[in-house]
Amino acid sequence: MTLLRARELNVGIGAVRVADRLDFDLAAGERLVILGRNGAGKTTLLTTLAGLRLPAAGAIELCGQPYAALGPRQAARLRGLLSQGQHDAFQSTVLETALIGRHPHLGRWDWEGREDERLAHTALAAVGLSGLDARAVHTLSGGERQRLAIAALLTQQPQLYLLDEPLAHLDLNHQIAALDLFSRRAREDGAGIIMALHDINLALRHADRALLLFGEGRTLEGPADEVINADTLSRLYGHPLRELIDGGQRYFVPA
Repeated sequence: MTLLRARELNVGIGAVRVADRLDFDLAAGERLVILGRNGAGKTTLLTTLAGLRLPAAGAIELCGQPYAALGPRQAARLRGLLSQGQHDAFQSTVLETALIGRHPHLGRWDWEGREDERLAHTALAAVGLSGLDARAVHTLSGGERQRLAIAALLTQQPQLYLLDEPLAHLDLNHQIAALDLFSRRAREDGAGIIMALHDINLALRHADRALLLFGEGRTLEGPADEVINADTLSRLYGHPLRELIDGGQRYFVPA
C-alpha cells in the first residue's frame, strides 16, 4: 500500500528552490530519511508533504487521495507532524499535552475517554515519561519536552509520521530509543516514516530510503544503501567524507 505519493513536485520558499519535479512513493512500513545542509528546505518540504503549505506545482496524495479531498480532520487522522520547536502558550500537564494527539479522533463536543487515556499512558511509557502525568509542561527539560512531543504524536496513531529533527535536545540513549521506537512502528504496524535528520550514521542505520536535498531544486532519492555514500555526502555537505566499515556496518567520518 502506498501511503504517500509525490508527483512532479516543485517546492520552494522565497528565493530558495527546495525541489524541482520530485517524484517518490512511500509504502506502508517504509522509512525515508531527508538529508541536507541547514537552509536546504527540509522543514519546508516536510510541511508541504504534510499538506500544510501548497507546492508551487505537482501533486501529493495521502493514502490515495489529495489533501483537498480528505479535509483537515481526516488528514490529521492519517498523518502526524512532529515540528522542530514546541511552543506551550498555556499551562498544562504532561498527560493533557499527550492527549492533544487524540483531538482528530474526537467529535466537536467529545471529551477524552478511558481508551484515549490508555493510549496516552502507553505513549508516555514508551518515551520514558511514566509517572509524570501531573507534571506541569513548563517545568520539563528540553529533552523531556521533546519526548513528550513524540508521545503526543504516538497517541495520535497516524499511519504516516513526518518528523522534523526528532532527535533535537535528546541524549544519545534517547536518540537511539526514539529511532528504535519509530522503526518498530514501521515494522510492526506498517506505519510510514519520513524524517529529517542531521546524523548521517543514525540515518543510514534507521532508513530504507533516502532523499538528499542539494540546493537549487536538485534532489536524489532512492534506497538508502545506494544513495548514501561518500561521494554523494561529500557533494551534499560541501566537505569530503570517508566511509569506514566496522563489523559489516558502514560509517561516515570527515576526511
